[in-house]
Amino acid sequence: MSLSTNRSLGTQRNKLLRYKLIKDLYYKHKTEDIPTTVVWRKYICPVYPISRTTLYEILCTSVTIELKKIEEAISKQAKL
Repeated sequence: MSLSTNRSLGTQRNKLLRYKLIKDLYYKHKTEDIPTTVVWRKYICPVYPISRTTLYEILCTSVTIELKKIEEAISKQAKL
């Protein structure tokens, strides 16, 4: 595979790992009585400066499934 494909897989993998960290931070502080915007403003935004829209996109992403796909693609490339 080409170098650009390797880079794009690595970039995608790093993005998903960052999404996982953000989701972990969100679920650590999210309770039933605290709104999502408050969790975003007090805990997520100081560490990861992202917009609220991006947070909603991250929360809808199935990180573990996507990471498995990326890891399989990387392992296939390593075998070539």
